[in-house]
Amino acid sequence: MNEYIVETKNVTKTYMSGGRPLQVLKGVDLKVEHGEFMAIMGPSGSGKSTLLNMIGALDRPTSGDVLINGVNINSLNDNQVADLRNREVGFIFQFFNLIPRMDAQGNIELPMAIAGKSRNDRHKRAKELLELVGLEDRADHKPSQLSGGEQQRVAIARALANEPNILLADELTGNLDSRTGEEIMHLLRNLNKEEGKTFILITHDPAVGQQTDRLVSFKDGVIEGEKRIRDLL
Repeated sequence: MNEYIVETKNVTKTYMSGGRPLQVLKGVDLKVEHGEFMAIMGPSGSGKSTLLNMIGALDRPTSGDVLINGVNINSLNDNQVADLRNREVGFIFQFFNLIPRMDAQGNIELPMAIAGKSRNDRHKRAKELLELVGLEDRADHKPSQLSGGEQQRVAIARALANEPNILLADELTGNLDSRTGEEIMHLLRNLNKEEGKTFILITHDPAVGQQTDRLVSFKDGVIEGEKRIRDLL
């Protein structure tokens, strides 16, 4: 096992905006331990979502290195990056990103279908995950028939479908009321403790940050500092 499950080394990212270069990340060094439950917190436009895209291998850095479980994505071609991402990383989004025409079970099975798993294996795993997130009686409900909290639970189950080691969440409570947000955070913490999943949360909400093990402060494309909220068990 590699010492760190995620590591970024002097990562920069520059986009062209209006014909001019815009540097969003300005040399980011970050190390994430196996089983950590951490948050990256900063204001809108600070570059934290761009950093999450690098960590999740959705985009490549302009310079610097991103290592996922010891594998440098710069050493991989596009197909290999896609395979690594599908195997190692699960994504949870603020607006759920569920497929409207599919029911809860179908949404959860989708990543497994992409990964080429058999129909029987997909059904079995989806049912296990629906039970895990407390929605076994909502399997045949479409997103429009589910509350926001229920949709987010389906999204979490979908992110877990291919048994990734890393779960990345971008403002996952931002579209939920405070009570539902607390329930979702409690669910994630249980998954972290019971299954040893590594969670990296992007947030602008201090209340979310305070529920993690480590809080990294991000501003203007750089890490400003960090603090340990609680020690890893």
